[in-house]
Amino acid sequence: MNKPYLTSEKIYSFIQAALNEDVGEGDHSSLAAIPSDKIGKAHLLIKEDGIIAGLELAKMIFEYYDPSLQVHLLLEDGQKVKKGDIGLTVTGNAISILTTERLVLNCLQRMSGIATKTHHFSTLICHTKAKLLDTRKTTPNFRLIEKWAVALGGGENHRFALYDMIMLKDNHVDFAGGIRESIEATHSYLKTKNLDLKIEVETRNLEEVQEVLKVGGVDFIMLDNMDYEMMKTAVMMIGDHCKTEASGGITAETLLKVAECGVDFISVGELTHHIKSMDISLKAV
Repeated sequence: MNKPYLTSEKIYSFIQAALNEDVGEGDHSSLAAIPSDKIGKAHLLIKEDGIIAGLELAKMIFEYYDPSLQVHLLLEDGQKVKKGDIGLTVTGNAISILTTERLVLNCLQRMSGIATKTHHFSTLICHTKAKLLDTRKTTPNFRLIEKWAVALGGGENHRFALYDMIMLKDNHVDFAGGIRESIEATHSYLKTKNLDLKIEVETRNLEEVQEVLKVGGVDFIMLDNMDYEMMKTAVMMIGDHCKTEASGGITAETLLKVAECGVDFISVGELTHHIKSMDISLKAV
């Protein structure tokens, strides 16, 4: 998947940190109970319907910990799955399989839960022009994996972090002294630092939308917590001056009506912070 944040270096850095957290000086349970030369085989059992995500990561985890493990993927990330499907098999040193089991399952279960919800939300608005965005409402040190899952589920990644886009929200505007002041200061900062970053400004009412348009020089206008009629009016006011993003407590029940207001993007924090993990197990065979 061609995403700038999905580099091998960053993925392996995540895997190393996660293994350090979980394994530490060693998996004493497996080391105590299992002969060191025991060879085993396990398969990944899907126990509910949904969208599978994280199989490529699981393979990377197994092979990073023990390059002698043989991993065969039987499904593809982003694929629809049903209860009873087998996602992969892993063969090799039994201790290595047991030691990596929990990290593999934690990633697969959460990624698949995110991908499944994202796919469901995307399907609800597929007949509109609106695209579904994630947010920075992610689990600390797990953002890379969660945003990967959103993309696998059919959503689009918004800015990855604070460094790759300018987003002037209500507190920025208020601390800066107003919309004009915040935008003009941002332009000056970007010029001084020789940075080429997109600019988005949050608006809470039509007066603020009008002020952003008057100042100009932004790429996105966020329509935050607006009712449907106000949002429709804002979209008409903005026209093709810049892209529009709806935001603020959007759920499955309100998503379609928001999309039908004509916005270009809809950001939904629920994609990554209100998630039920998919039921998946690794079973010895």
